[in-house]
Amino acid sequence: MLEFIALPAFQDNYIWLIVDNDHHRVAVVDPGDAVPVITWLGRRPEYDLTHMLITHHHRDHTGGLATIKAATGCKVWGPAAEEIPGLDRKLDDGETLSLFGQTLEVISVPGHTRGHIAFFCNEPGAPWLLSGDTLFAGGCGRLFEGTAEQMHRSLQRLAALPDHTRIYCAHEYTQANLRFARAVEPDNADIKVRAEVVDDLRAAGRMTLPSSIGLEKKTNPFLRAGVAAVINAAATHAGEAASTEVNTFARIRAWKDSF
Repeated sequence: MLEFIALPAFQDNYIWLIVDNDHHRVAVVDPGDAVPVITWLGRRPEYDLTHMLITHHHRDHTGGLATIKAATGCKVWGPAAEEIPGLDRKLDDGETLSLFGQTLEVISVPGHTRGHIAFFCNEPGAPWLLSGDTLFAGGCGRLFEGTAEQMHRSLQRLAALPDHTRIYCAHEYTQANLRFARAVEPDNADIKVRAEVVDDLRAAGRMTLPSSIGLEKKTNPFLRAGVAAVINAAATHAGEAASTEVNTFARIRAWKDSF
């Protein structure tokens, strides 16, 4: 089984390393900063960085790309629909990749950015997802380039993955996201328990990831726009009823932006 290692970067980013310890190979995901990656490799000269996986073009996900590629000669895979210098393979929805003996599926998830992609591996017994800034633990990305309809559709695609899929997202936003989730669904016992666990983890200086699809479906308001409690909360906050699930999603996204 592959090992996932989180390298903290900036204020709240995680740069994920996917490590094949059997063959001393590493892939890096969304390296906004080259320093943590180069430092990790420098301390483990027996490991080769072979691939870089990019979910979208924002600088905090691509800022280290050029330096790392120059230092390691690794191959860079990223979204075809975005302008990212240095890509060796430009990926579209539904394409498959082979990484360290595993097959990765590319899933188009526009909303946060126009061409954002996610990487899904249906590893037997332990599937995993690299969700970038689309799906967070307890939340979702802001709508910088896409529409609420696009983001809602993207999140529904991810929610359809197996419940035990581990989610490796790119930011430590869980605590703040769950504060908002409790405002939307104050009577949701699953959110209450999760928030308490996360508060304890953060108080101890520990990370809150990975999450899972099943946990997100119970506690993430952005995957619950069809649930009566979320519909009612969005309508109350907006002062009028929403006509569709997408409208509910748009209202809670706008609510979160100013929360």
